[in-house]
Amino acid sequence: MRSAARINLAAIERNVTRLRGRLAPGTAFCAVVKADGYGHGAAPVARAALAAGAGWLAVVTAAEATELRLAGIDARLLVLGPLQDAELQDALDAGADVVAWDELTVNRLVAVGRPAAVHLKLDSGMGRLGQRDPERFERLCASVAETAHLRLTGLMTHFATADDPADPFLGEQLARFSAVVERVRARHPGLIVHAANSAATLREPASHFDMVRNGIALYGMDPFGRDPAEQGLEPALAWESWLASRKPCGPGDSVGYGRRFVAERPTTIGNVPVGYADGVRRQLGGRGAVLLDGRRVPMVGTVSMDSFGIDLGADAGDAVGAAVTLIGRAGDEQILAEELAEQLGTINYEVTCAIGRRVPRVYHRDGQPTGGPA
Repeated sequence: MRSAARINLAAIERNVTRLRGRLAPGTAFCAVVKADGYGHGAAPVARAALAAGAGWLAVVTAAEATELRLAGIDARLLVLGPLQDAELQDALDAGADVVAWDELTVNRLVAVGRPAAVHLKLDSGMGRLGQRDPERFERLCASVAETAHLRLTGLMTHFATADDPADPFLGEQLARFSAVVERVRARHPGLIVHAANSAATLREPASHFDMVRNGIALYGMDPFGRDPAEQGLEPALAWESWLASRKPCGPGDSVGYGRRFVAERPTTIGNVPVGYADGVRRQLGGRGAVLLDGRRVPMVGTVSMDSFGIDLGADAGDAVGAAVTLIGRAGDEQILAEELAEQLGTINYEVTCAIGRRVPRVYHRDGQPTGGPA
């Protein structure tokens, strides 16, 4: 194969165990497996997270919920995103809890006429989905609780700056949400209250409430954009390819579209058979690096749709077929998703989500195969 994303499910399990270890007894763990498990594969990740003690799974679309059910996964499931009428029916068919935040979304649930477990979302400062007005929010809670076929199940919010420890806005959001929760719980006891993403889980125990919703950290990436090891997390994904060709390159010879690399000295150019159609961003040309048999070599020229060049050096002895690591560890060297994100001016979430469908996901447990590609 041209390349493969190798996913260590044992690392997923250990990350969940470590994250759960930060929670008070009885606090539930919700594994966020939307966007095909952040590019890792939703169903295999979900099974690993559940095996490590996760009690809930979260997705964004009804199709994602259906996919998990078709994979034989029977767990508490929360669909976070907005749903049109047909999608709402599909989400309920999947036995998922759903989210509402205004009169329109509640009225649509009423009109469907089917039993539904509903989590109401307060916009405490994120500025996306959610009800900003606390009084309207409390009226919505009463409306859901008073509707025979609806069950008011949860209260939730989402934090805007939890991944920036220097930003105090997390505390402001937490105070707003906590005040509303206290009033609603007095009228409607037994609700599941949840707010914390990965960053808030690691940063602020007061945000944990009854459940935390963790995505990026369970995959072993750092929500603060630094080294995951600082948080005791293990990256679960390694992206590997191979050296497809090598050729001499003399002064004045160029590599790739636009001749953005022109050799100034004799060297050897290698070709790696993955490109931007696979998720290797074009901006990495001339900026990024890969690990070739354990040593760093620079990416040169423009990244093409299906390949990119690397500068092996004048005295390179690397053979065609040698292992190339785009993300992961080889020997004493490591390339983290966080490193690529910094080079690209983005976040680690985007790096793994961008790995394309034609890159097979191959699952293992600390090197022992678990059945091959997804």
